[in-house]
Amino acid sequence: MPWYVVAQIFGVFTIIFEFASYQIEDRRKYFFVNGIGCFFWMWMFVAIGLATGMNTQLSLIVAATYGTIRNFSFYMFRSKDTPERKRAERIFLIIIVAIAVVAGVITVMNAPAQVRWMHLLGAITAIIFVIGQYLPGVHYSRVSVVIYAVAVILTQTPLNILEGNFRWNIMGIMIELAKISSVIIFYMRYNKGKGELNGRQ
Repeated sequence: MPWYVVAQIFGVFTIIFEFASYQIEDRRKYFFVNGIGCFFWMWMFVAIGLATGMNTQLSLIVAATYGTIRNFSFYMFRSKDTPERKRAERIFLIIIVAIAVVAGVITVMNAPAQVRWMHLLGAITAIIFVIGQYLPGVHYSRVSVVIYAVAVILTQTPLNILEGNFRWNIMGIMIELAKISSVIIFYMRYNKGKGELNGRQ
């Protein structure tokens, strides 16, 4: 089976879990479901890289692997609500942000010159998303993921040129649009729920 077809299969699973995760208000459940989505997302980019060349997908493979580890780690940290767990979670956040900065710099420097600015944009928005995902409440993670999704879409379009070849990743675009649409639907439900609550008061 061609690697590009395999990538689309992983992409479908990614869409399902990513979309579902942004409908979940419970933070621990969100991290678990989003972690599964990141796992399939990672393998989609690996398959795309095997099909078209790893150079254009390297930063995304790193981001997805990092996302998988991050989500499942936060899921485990929140299995118990203790001061020690919260302290460990904050230390872990500092470490992963530091790793993200170093990995982002290395990835950007190694990216083809034609697309370096897009990888830089992706790295910056990824860090914003990591911090937003950790912050309390339902809003930070959803606003930051929309910003990140827009940046990732850029890397899946014909702007991602290597040696003069236009390379589309339609599934990659669909995944990011699924995140954005899930956030929109979440806020439609969220505002409707607030409206119904106010109507009963």
